[in-house]
Amino acid sequence: MAVKKRQKALASGRPPVSRPKDRMTSERSRTIIRTHHTLQKDHAAAVKRGDTITADKIMREIDQNGGIKLYQAASKQGQAKDRGGDSSKVLVDWLHQSHIVNTKGRGQTGTPGTRLRCLEVGALSTTNEISKFSSTVQMMRIDLNSQGPGIEKQDFMERPVPVDNEGRFDIISLSLVLNYVPDATGRGEMLKRLTKFLRLPGEQHNEASSGFLPCLFFVLPLPCTENSRYFDEPLLLQIMTSLGFTMRYSKNTSKLCYFLFSWKQTPSSIKVEKKKLRDGPGMNNFSIVME
Repeated sequence: MAVKKRQKALASGRPPVSRPKDRMTSERSRTIIRTHHTLQKDHAAAVKRGDTITADKIMREIDQNGGIKLYQAASKQGQAKDRGGDSSKVLVDWLHQSHIVNTKGRGQTGTPGTRLRCLEVGALSTTNEISKFSSTVQMMRIDLNSQGPGIEKQDFMERPVPVDNEGRFDIISLSLVLNYVPDATGRGEMLKRLTKFLRLPGEQHNEASSGFLPCLFFVLPLPCTENSRYFDEPLLLQIMTSLGFTMRYSKNTSKLCYFLFSWKQTPSSIKVEKKKLRDGPGMNNFSIVME
């Protein structure tokens, strides 16, 4: 019996993160995360084609493998300082290079008493590096399941769109969030929606910041751009350009790719289909579809 196709919420792809009781090895945490991601993708594919029998079978397998709780523990483990940890350190470094903040945490833009507004999507902590700049940056943190005070429980795709520039943000941080969205079309919709939450280009606190802000800090697992059959960095930049973004900085590590984009103009329409760009053994199927 066919299941009616419906738009998936972000929550269906990115489960909440809980606090692990016991320290696990990095190898075990990676295995747990990889297995869970594979099963989640298989489950989403089964639901999409209306195969309820397979979908139920995969969901039982997810539960047998420890389910969301074990996945939460492994995900939280990956944020530890000794395992690469806080991606906002890269954001702070780039803001410093762009003279938005200085190394002592004091703002270098804006008028006295004025703080930049930053929306952190998928926030796990209120004590990360960007949080040390509270005199410069006013943080709004959201996650599907709050880890405590200071993080609002909210799905970004259901967050009300600001009605004026006062409700918009100078900076949006989207670190390791897009890859959790369960389908390629949903990823495209999230990227398009980001522009509705950024301050209008040119309407910044002063001329010094208007050349750089508003901006998007964007992080993906490196295999999304380096080892996908359907996606690579040139395609990402094509999509971002169509949305009005200009890349300011980029950086790859052994596991992650980091980008900082300034938003310079209103989005234009673009259509990107899931199209094979390359192929090879061991490659993944990550993609972004723009409709």
